[in-house]
Parts: sequence; C-alpha cells; structure tokens
Amino acid sequence: MSKRAHEERLMTVIRGPHLSEKAHVVAESNQVVFKVRTDANKAEIRKAVEMMFEVEVDNVTVINYAGKLKRQGQNYGQRAAWKKAYVTLAPGSQIEFLGGE
Repeated sequence: MSKRAHEERLMTVIRGPHLSEKAHVVAESNQVVFKVRTDANKAEIRKAVEMMFEVEVDNVTVINYAGKLKRQGQNYGQRAAWKKAYVTLAPGSQIEFLGGE
C-alpha cells in the first residue's frame, strides 16, 4: 500500500466521537472515546488519532459490539456491529470536541 493510500485509510478509521456519560467520566482521566471502523486495529487507531488531532497517544483499548438480533412481527433483522476505542492521551495532550473553556 502506498503512503498516500495508507493516509487516506487512516482518515476513515475514526467514525466520530462517542458521547455518553461514561465517556465524560473517563475524559477526566485524559481518555477520549471514539467509534471506529470494525476492521481497524489498535496501531491504526493510534496513528489516526495522532495524525488527525496532532496529539501523543499512550494507550488504545478497543471493544467490539455485536449487532443485536431484532424482530418486528414475523420478520427478523440485525443491527450493525460496531467497534469503540478508548484512547489514553499522553500527559499534556488534550482533544476538545465541544469547544473548551
């Protein structure tokens, strides 16, 4: 894979921030939570965050969520599976999503 193609893939690894109560609690310990591609690994997530936000990353933890089987009447369907990443930033690094004070 060429360098340009690799950078383009890194730009698509992060789907967006995951905003929840737990995400706000872990933000106090210098962690940020992202929804990421299901085929992304920890190394790609680290590089993507460092490239997009220009911060230093200490640790990345990922959680896979399986899509739930749902039913409406006699029809069955399935929600999409997704992946969440907890990114621990190095001391002194910070990412603001909602416009800090």
